[in-house]
Amino acid sequence: MSSTMTPQDLYASKLTTAADAVAEIASGSRVAMGMALAEPPGLLTALAARAEAQAVDEVRLYYFHSMPHAAATVLRYELMDRIRPHCFFLGPVERALQAQGEKDGRQTVWFVPGAFSQAPRLMSEPEPIDTFMTCVSPMDAHGFFSLGPSNDYGRSLVKSARRVVVEVNRHTPRVRGGMIHVSEVDAIVEQDTPLFENPVRDSAPEDAIIARLVAELVEDGACLQMGIGALPEAVCGALGGHRDLGIHTELFAPGLMRLMQSGAVTNARKATNTGRSIFTFALGDKPLFAFIDDNAAVESRPVDYVNDPAVIARNDRVVSVNATLQLDLSGACNSEHMAGRQYSAAGGQLDFVRGAYASKDGKSIIACHSTAKDGAISRIVSRLDGPVTTPRNDVQWVITEHGRRNLKGLSIQERARVMISLADPKFRDGLTAEAKAAGLI
Repeated sequence: MSSTMTPQDLYASKLTTAADAVAEIASGSRVAMGMALAEPPGLLTALAARAEAQAVDEVRLYYFHSMPHAAATVLRYELMDRIRPHCFFLGPVERALQAQGEKDGRQTVWFVPGAFSQAPRLMSEPEPIDTFMTCVSPMDAHGFFSLGPSNDYGRSLVKSARRVVVEVNRHTPRVRGGMIHVSEVDAIVEQDTPLFENPVRDSAPEDAIIARLVAELVEDGACLQMGIGALPEAVCGALGGHRDLGIHTELFAPGLMRLMQSGAVTNARKATNTGRSIFTFALGDKPLFAFIDDNAAVESRPVDYVNDPAVIARNDRVVSVNATLQLDLSGACNSEHMAGRQYSAAGGQLDFVRGAYASKDGKSIIACHSTAKDGAISRIVSRLDGPVTTPRNDVQWVITEHGRRNLKGLSIQERARVMISLADPKFRDGLTAEAKAAGLI
């Protein structure tokens, strides 16, 4: 930055329109967008318009976890010939695109396997991203924007991408830890769009049972990692009576916020980032956005730090709670493939499974309902229908509404009997027969 230019001067020199900012994106470019709440609606609208006008072709768009803004713009089905989604985590948007593409005999989504912790490297090798676009909070007097609720791979791509375009949105909370300076960006656009609020579905009776079984394993002073959804929210609700809990989590969601507000979380016993709740991205509602805004007790960090198993393990008594779609009789998890199709992705599950178990007195928990589709399908099966997301070697605690067991140190034969006991009773006879046929019992 020139000694004669203030941050405000730099801001003014880089301020432009969304249309002009995306005009430099050429056909064949590698473009990355901020994930989840960091999707920049103005820039995505402008890029979609450019594709619609046939001004750009074969743009490879890299991202994790898309949201409604992308669905309404760059991820519209009619643009898939010109914009090619290279997605690391499939959600409802991508599944709808794939379903329509299969009907028409078209390829619509290019799924890229990979652990969430590897995202910065996956997006910079073998060549860097050409343009990175993301949302940020308004700039402070010293020239710093905040990446808000989505640090994840954003901070890393600001360093590695050839060109960085930020969309300033006054609704983006200013979260400590994910700061970028105006001198690090190439173009700035301004937008005023409220952040998408992610509702939590109603809990089921099984959630309360599983939450109690999980909570009984959590000691005072434990360090928590939770996912999103009704079950993790129920687990957080069951931990309100605990003391001196800590948070080091991939995702910061409303249940963790309420634990902080209740006083159950102090982060006082953490070995790293003592006194602060650490996360890499957040999803929730307006109260959560207000809570993380300029809150010294919470801090975002890049995903290759937050999800690094070695970093996770530096804290004692880490408790990692993750869900899955299927478990086989040996304890292996398929958490990403369903009905013969890629359904979601591995995300950071294995990162935290390994980090939690490596932690002193840590516990890695896989928790899920024993059935799916209103009880019609067993989640515990003799053979997985898709890839192994978390290997049986790594699985420790398994919890369903029918109980909990630690699989570590058990033989394959012992595991088979344990897994059958955790299945819904109506499926146990069939699983037992399949286990016998496979020579497991």
